[in-house]
Amino acid sequence: MESSPSRHVALVTGGARGIGGAIARGLAQDGMATVIADIRIAQARDNADSITESGHTALAVEMDIREAASVAAGVQVAREAYGDIDVLVNVAGWDELKPFVDTDEQFWQEVLEINFKGGLRLTHALLPAMVERRWGRIVNISSDAGRVGSSLESVYAGAKGAVISFTKTIARETARLGVTANVVCPGPTDTEMLQDVAAAHEDAEKVLERMARAVPMRRLGKPEDIAAAVRFFASEGAGYITGQTLSVSGGLTMA
Repeated sequence: MESSPSRHVALVTGGARGIGGAIARGLAQDGMATVIADIRIAQARDNADSITESGHTALAVEMDIREAASVAAGVQVAREAYGDIDVLVNVAGWDELKPFVDTDEQFWQEVLEINFKGGLRLTHALLPAMVERRWGRIVNISSDAGRVGSSLESVYAGAKGAVISFTKTIARETARLGVTANVVCPGPTDTEMLQDVAAAHEDAEKVLERMARAVPMRRLGKPEDIAAAVRFFASEGAGYITGQTLSVSGGLTMA
């Protein structure tokens, strides 16, 4: 029988800013002790300070998800502070817009390390304790690019597609062990990362305008839009939902 921990502890990678920052704030508002794991430690601390100042519980931990040793060290710090982690949200991501023929092995490696293998490392580190306690929530942030493809994002789309397949498999392996695993796929979302990607083009403003026009709701998503879906999947009420992929895209994709 599934037994919920008395206090939920969540770890959010990429939680310093953007989508990850909004998710960290949302989970803290839901009463979870929230670990903000990010390579941008100064911004992570700022977010954690803001959360604690509002009366909730948060801790910033420096972590480079590309490095196994950094993941292990960050997880250890988190466990020393709050105990076992029973909610994992893999958010950290990175990309540059370019045709596939203009990419190289080094670019592929960086995209895969951040967008796919980082999540593998965190899941491998935290899943055993979830199974032992027979309660856990894993929410992986993919992208609609991983569901339907996206021009100039071939490697990123492939990595995000792998996130979806990996999550479904973890869901199957742990369905009888008290752990759920689900995916949230943001559409174009107004974050620092999107601004950085657009800025690499001559007319960044027009790039963002075209993205917004492609969305039936005629706007870019907000980080809080994505956080709302994650908060649901991480909640007690989502205990019978696993292996699912939810697009939060203003209707950009509907299947």
